[in-house]
Amino acid sequence: MALNIKPLADRVVIEPLPAETQTASGLYIPDSAQEKQQKGKVVAVGSGKKDHDMTVKTGDIVIYGKYAGTELKLDGKDYMIMKEDDILAIV
Repeated sequence: MALNIKPLADRVVIEPLPAETQTASGLYIPDSAQEKQQKGKVVAVGSGKKDHDMTVKTGDIVIYGKYAGTELKLDGKDYMIMKEDDILAIV
């Protein structure tokens, strides 16, 4: 199903990845200790600004700042909408 939202200017819509439930060594993390990941998949990209082309594209996995963006719930799914400047890295 296509996302029915088009971000403006230099904004992107990100679908956050689920929290880790198991460590690399195989230990399970209880729900109370799980932290919200700062990683997600880009699902929509704005057209950019006059002097700035967009670096990220749809489908990229990115790392963003802990307090970046605005949480958004659309069609029962959670999304984040933020400026491209709030994205720290493409994985």
